[in-house]
Amino acid sequence: MQVQKPIPPIRSVAVLAFDGISDFHLSVPGLVFGEDRRDLGIPRFKVSFCASSAGLIRTSAGLEVHIRRGLSCLTKADIVIIPSWDLAAKPADAKLLSALRRAHRRGAVLVGLCLGAFLLAEAGLLSHRRATTHWRWADVFAQRYPEVLLDPHVLYVDDGNILSSAGTVAGLDCCLHLMRRLAGTEAVIRLARVLVTPPHRQGNQAQYIERPLIRKGSDMRLAATLDWAAAHFHQRLDVGTLAAHAAMSRRSFTRHFREVTGASLVQWLTSQRLTQVQRYLETTPMSIEVIAEKSGFGSALSLRQQFIQRFGTSPSQYRREFQSAATPRATLATA
Repeated sequence: MQVQKPIPPIRSVAVLAFDGISDFHLSVPGLVFGEDRRDLGIPRFKVSFCASSAGLIRTSAGLEVHIRRGLSCLTKADIVIIPSWDLAAKPADAKLLSALRRAHRRGAVLVGLCLGAFLLAEAGLLSHRRATTHWRWADVFAQRYPEVLLDPHVLYVDDGNILSSAGTVAGLDCCLHLMRRLAGTEAVIRLARVLVTPPHRQGNQAQYIERPLIRKGSDMRLAATLDWAAAHFHQRLDVGTLAAHAAMSRRSFTRHFREVTGASLVQWLTSQRLTQVQRYLETTPMSIEVIAEKSGFGSALSLRQQFIQRFGTSPSQYRREFQSAATPRATLATA
C-alpha cells in the first residue's frame, strides 16, 4: 500500500512578469504551482504574479495582462521565479535588483528560467555559482558575467537555493524538479500525468538533442530496449548487453543512444536508477540493502555515495523527510 505523505503548509510563490514576456514562459510556473491539486497528494502553493510596477503588460503574443502587484510581492515569497527576461532592458531596474538581493538574503529560493538567469547574474547572485541559460545566448552570458560557472549544455542546474534552466520547455523540467524536492517523486509523477508530460528529464541532459523523436526502425528498437532496461535495473546493464537486445553493433547503439537521449548510457542508467530508488524510499519499507540490489547499485555503500552526490542528502534522511508524517519536509535549500 502506498504511503500517504502529509501535505505541507501553503508556500508562497512570486512570479516576475514584464512587458513582452512570452506567454508560455509566464504560464509555466502557474501550471506547476498555481492549481490546487491536493486531491493528488500535491502541496498547495499560493502563486502571485508581480512586476517592477503594477499595471498592464502585453505579452509577446499580444495578450494584455493586468499585474496587480509590484515588487512588494517579493518581500515574503518562499520562492521567486523569473520565467525569462528582456535582454534589451539594460540596465536592469535598480529597485528590482535590490528586491532580488533582499529576497536571497532572507532565504527565499530564486529560480531563473531561460533568460531569467541573466537577471540573477545582473543582481550578483550567481557569482562563483553554477548556472545555465538558453544555449543561443550562452556566449553573451559568459562574456557579460565571466564570474558565473556557466554550463550551457544542460537542461537545468540546481545549486541549492538558486536554480536556473535552459530555454522554453526546460523551464517546465526545472519547475517539476523543484516540486520533486518539495513533494517527492510520486507526487511529481502524478502531476506529470495530469500535465501529460514526462515526469523527469535529468538536469544534466543535453539542451540540444540531435534527433529527439523516434523516426526509424532502429530508433524503435532502441526505445524498446530502454523500456526493457527500465524493468531490469537489478541486472548488469552495459553497452554490450543493451546493444545485443536492440540488435545493433556496440558502435551503432552508442551513437543512436546519444542522439535520442542526449546522455551517455552511464548517465542515463544512474539517473533512472536513482529515480527508482527515490520511489522505493517513498513508498516501501524495504531496507537500503534490498533497494540497492533491486536498483542495480550492487551495494548499499555504492547507492549511498551516488544518492548523496546527486541529492545532497542520504537515502535514510530522504526517507524520513518524505515518508514520515511526524517529520517536516526537506527545506528548500536542500538539493
